[in-house]
Amino acid sequence: MSAVMKAPDVRDAYLASLAPDVHSLAGPGPEWLNALRAEAAACVNSQPYPTTQDEEWRFTDFGLLRKTAFASAADISLEVSLADIEPFVLPESEKSRLVFVNGIYAPHLSACAGLPQGVVISNLAAGLPLHDAVIRTHLAQQVDFHNEAFAALNTSHIRDGALVLITKDTACPAPIHLLFIATGADMPQANYPRCLIIADAGSTCALIEDYVCLNQGVYFTSAVSEITLGENAAVEHTRLQRESLSAFHMAYGAVALARGSNYTAHNIAFGARISRHDLRIKQNGEAAQCTLNGLALISGRQIADTHTVMDHTKPNGQSTQLHKCIADGGAHAVFNGKIFVRKDAQHTNAAQQSRNLLLSNKARIDTKPQLEIFADDVKCAHGATVSQLETEEMFYLNSRGLDALTARNLLIYGFAEEIVDRIPVTSLIKQLSKTLSEQILEHT
Repeated sequence: MSAVMKAPDVRDAYLASLAPDVHSLAGPGPEWLNALRAEAAACVNSQPYPTTQDEEWRFTDFGLLRKTAFASAADISLEVSLADIEPFVLPESEKSRLVFVNGIYAPHLSACAGLPQGVVISNLAAGLPLHDAVIRTHLAQQVDFHNEAFAALNTSHIRDGALVLITKDTACPAPIHLLFIATGADMPQANYPRCLIIADAGSTCALIEDYVCLNQGVYFTSAVSEITLGENAAVEHTRLQRESLSAFHMAYGAVALARGSNYTAHNIAFGARISRHDLRIKQNGEAAQCTLNGLALISGRQIADTHTVMDHTKPNGQSTQLHKCIADGGAHAVFNGKIFVRKDAQHTNAAQQSRNLLLSNKARIDTKPQLEIFADDVKCAHGATVSQLETEEMFYLNSRGLDALTARNLLIYGFAEEIVDRIPVTSLIKQLSKTLSEQILEHT
């Protein structure tokens, strides 16, 4: 965040309700975890919160969020049944599903039986006694909460979370579904989902990080995910944000890549009144590969802000990124993608594309692809387009017998489906394709 920012003199309802009291942070778990919470809480209480005066936040106005007082999710109890979550259940993850309701682990909705040896899928609280050393080594090590206010906020509230450990040379046979459900209670609430994923050398897994709602209420989700890949490990990560259209969603993701590892991400954002997703990938080993696919489909007065950083620090790294935004009504989409190629990262091959579609005269899209190259033997490219539907394409479909509305919807669907079709879970593609069609029809 910008060094010129000053902390507010008076904390409004938003800050007062969210900022933790350092003296009340002692909770379940070992002393080192209590110390981590306290350290993060001190950062929360000392850091300025981002505003539009900050360069990295100038397109995202959190004025609405700052006017709302939130209760802790732990103070709100609402029974959720298997029937309630049925629309989100994936057959492929029948035995590899962790469910959290308002950020709190729900064992009666989860299913992790019959997993092969070498695959650990657990809530963080239950995993701590068995895996204390590895959790302590990795938790809060990838996300820089000392300089990121919302990451510090999440870290200060760690009580539980999703824990995935894939041991050396182990292949997880089914996609792992981490389902975070917000109930959308009458009282605005804040929840703090946390994910820690560690894929040891030579291991492989598919991961689905899914944020959904049962009701269209006002609430705040502050999520943090940390993913570490060992040498030659491969992780395919699908992240879905389909929150309430009245909700606020703030998320940080950090990924560390070892030598020869391969990370693929599919980031889809449909929901939330205001959402922000920061994703930072660091190539710590030679010949690591990364593929980033992104899609934001928003309308009305939604704001969807995506910031990504791909940091190449070692030779022979490869990264490919395609991010798409579709904005209708008075919606505002933001994409800022940075690629750093450090001095020692010779023979890096990096490509980035930002493609954006405006569906109304009031919609707005700000896109900023960036390259910063400090090595002299690399192959890097980036590009960005912002446009409306092509007249020629509309004419072609009309000439083949399609009316204007059907042609328009078909073109929008095709533009978005390119990203959705890359997801490696068939039932999830069907779910998202249906949502895609419904949202397109709803705003025509």
